[in-house]
Amino acid sequence: MVNGDLWAAVLQAPLTIGSPITVYNVLLMEQFVSQTLNRTFARIYFGSLVPVGSTGGETPADDAMVGRVARARSGDARTIGERWMEKKHLAGASVSIRGVVVKYDPGVMGRNWIHLQDGSGDAARGTHDIAVTTLDAATIGDTITITGTVRTNRDLGAGYTYALLVEEAKVVVR
Repeated sequence: MVNGDLWAAVLQAPLTIGSPITVYNVLLMEQFVSQTLNRTFARIYFGSLVPVGSTGGETPADDAMVGRVARARSGDARTIGERWMEKKHLAGASVSIRGVVVKYDPGVMGRNWIHLQDGSGDAARGTHDIAVTTLDAATIGDTITITGTVRTNRDLGAGYTYALLVEEAKVVVR
């Protein structure tokens, strides 16, 4: 439950006051300074707008419910939940993970951002989802295998911090 105002920034859209909407593919920014509005937002979500009942076709990563996905076939393959449990030993390691793309943000900070889920981990603890950066493209709903380098406690600035991030990943659609 949210107390107080919740701010979101989306592309301009024709809406009626009081219309229910959904903001998906959100990225949280903290202490964001808007030059246009001459204002600092303590917390603001940037995303895309989909009116309730529309066929936007994309599912927010936070709401995605992915069933069990078979592990990647490489010898070091683990589930997303297992990677979170091994996090402190993975910094700098190359890993392979197979999962369903639940969120895709192309061209952010010079790379594409993917969120994967495979039905493992604990949503309440945030260990059911893993963020991945890549130069490869992906499509929401596809089952893919990524291989990339693990970074832990990664602070990219502007409110983007990741306890576990797989960077420079190669994507294989299967």
